[in-house]
Amino acid sequence: MLILLPPSEGKTPAPAGPPLDHATLWLPKLAPSRKRIATKLAALSKRTSPRAIQETLRILGLTDGQRDELARNAALHDAPTAPATDIYTGVLYEALDANSLKTDSRAWLDRTAVVFSGLWGVVRPTDRIPAYRCSVGTTLPPPIGGLTAYWKRVLKPHLDPAAADTPVLDLRSGAYAAMWAPPPATSATLRVLHERMIDGIAKRSVVSHFNKATKGRMLRALAEATATPTSIDEVITALRDLKYQIEEQPGGAGQPRHLDVIVPEL
Repeated sequence: MLILLPPSEGKTPAPAGPPLDHATLWLPKLAPSRKRIATKLAALSKRTSPRAIQETLRILGLTDGQRDELARNAALHDAPTAPATDIYTGVLYEALDANSLKTDSRAWLDRTAVVFSGLWGVVRPTDRIPAYRCSVGTTLPPPIGGLTAYWKRVLKPHLDPAAADTPVLDLRSGAYAAMWAPPPATSATLRVLHERMIDGIAKRSVVSHFNKATKGRMLRALAEATATPTSIDEVITALRDLKYQIEEQPGGAGQPRHLDVIVPEL
């Protein structure tokens, strides 16, 4: 089984650790592609003229108050690294709380979860990376260009074999989902709906912030159960066994299955 995750926008720098080694990241054949982006991002972030700084902030979608992010990018190759689940510290990862998992549950997470990234393409939870700022929606100067299109070309020949003959649960947001599409016959997307009673009628709405927290808690529950489903039907059964209310929505031909998790409380 593979579970696909987005990164978090916010990241916590490693207090200590070895510098980045591209060869140690998952799918080391991606190293040239990762180095190309990291080198371009670092060079872009090292520029010091006021005009260049403003241009870099614009390219990365940052404000003047986020200039410290440029220093992180500039130091990519020398900064200390930590496991990806220590660097990514947004809502999903806080709810997951990977470091508090028992040994067998943590091992399950490390071999099951895949984090998508505008900078690295994909990493495993244990891959050591530095803090950085580069969303997949970024368009870097030529010859790299838009990172979504860049990774869409690069990832397919590497991820298609990794996803063969195993169920794939896709918890990514739309921007990161565009980087690679798993085989539709063996994959499912999942969204979180909040159900409330209004005037005696059940009303459902899509949630955003708490969507991430629910996905983090769900991932933790699967890890604690060390679930080993071999199909999407078994994924649904595993989630229901963990007391999640799962409903499947009709999907079109050639599309992944669409699952909703219904939560009464956020």
